[in-house]
Amino acid sequence: MKKASILLMSVIVLSSCVSKKKYVALEQENGEIKSELTKVKVENEDLEAKFDKIQMRVNEYNNKIKALKEDNDVKFDAVGDVAVISNATKRKMRETLKKVDPALLSEAKTLQDSMNLAVSYNLKKNMDTSDLDEDDDISISIDETVVMISISDKLLFNTGSYRVSNKANNILQKLADVINSEPSLEVMVEGHTDSRSISTPQIADNWDLSVLRATSVVRKLQNQYNVAPEKLIAAGRSSYKPLFDNDSNENRSKNRRTRVVILPNINKFFALMED
Repeated sequence: MKKASILLMSVIVLSSCVSKKKYVALEQENGEIKSELTKVKVENEDLEAKFDKIQMRVNEYNNKIKALKEDNDVKFDAVGDVAVISNATKRKMRETLKKVDPALLSEAKTLQDSMNLAVSYNLKKNMDTSDLDEDDDISISIDETVVMISISDKLLFNTGSYRVSNKANNILQKLADVINSEPSLEVMVEGHTDSRSISTPQIADNWDLSVLRATSVVRKLQNQYNVAPEKLIAAGRSSYKPLFDNDSNENRSKNRRTRVVILPNINKFFALMED
C-alpha cells in the first residue's frame, strides 16, 4: 500500500513537471509570434510611409509634366505681322492640312500660307461648293485674317440689274449658314462692276449699281436667311478694283462680281481651322 502511494505521487509530480515545460514553451513561442507580428507591422508601416513619399514624388512629376505640356500648348508663334498662333492650334492645323490637296500644300512656304490653306479648306467644306465652278462662279481666298468669298454676278444678278436672282439662293444659303455659325463674325458685302458706264432712271452710274447690288444681297441675307443685320455691312466699289483689265468680254465678266469679306476676331479665325 505504501509503495502504491509513493508511485502515484511520483506520476503526479512527473505529470506536473511535463505540463509546466509545455506551458513555458508555448508561452515562449507565443511571445516570439507577437514579436514577429510587431516587427511585420512596423515594417509594413515603414513601407506604407515610403510608398506615400514615392506617390507624392510621382504626383509632383506628373503635375510638372502637365504644366510643361500646357505651357507648350499656349506658347505662341508669330504669323506674319498680324497675329500669333498657339502650338495647340498648330496641331489642329496640321491635322487639317493632311486632307488638303498635296499640290496646293506644296505651294505653302510660310506658317501664314499653311494657316490660310487650313482655313480655306474648312470654309469650302462647310459651304459645300462642290456643285459650283470655282474658276468662274465662286472663289475663296484669305489675306491675313480676312476671308474673302468672290461670287460671279452671273450667279447673283441679270445684266445691268441689282435684283438678286433666284439662282443665287443656294450659294446665299450656304453663306448664311457659315455667318450664322459664328456669333462674332462681321460680314462686308462689296459690289464690283466692270468699266462700262451705266445710266438709267433707277441707276445713276457704276457707283450706284455697285452699292445697290451690295444692299440687295445684304437685305436677302437678313430677310430670307435670318442673318443678324448688325453683322452686315454693305459697300460699293464701282469699277475701281478690277481683277483684270477691262479689255475683253471675258475679263469684264470676271470683274463684275460681289465680294463677301468675312471679318472674324482672331480666336474665331483660328476656330475656322477645326472640322
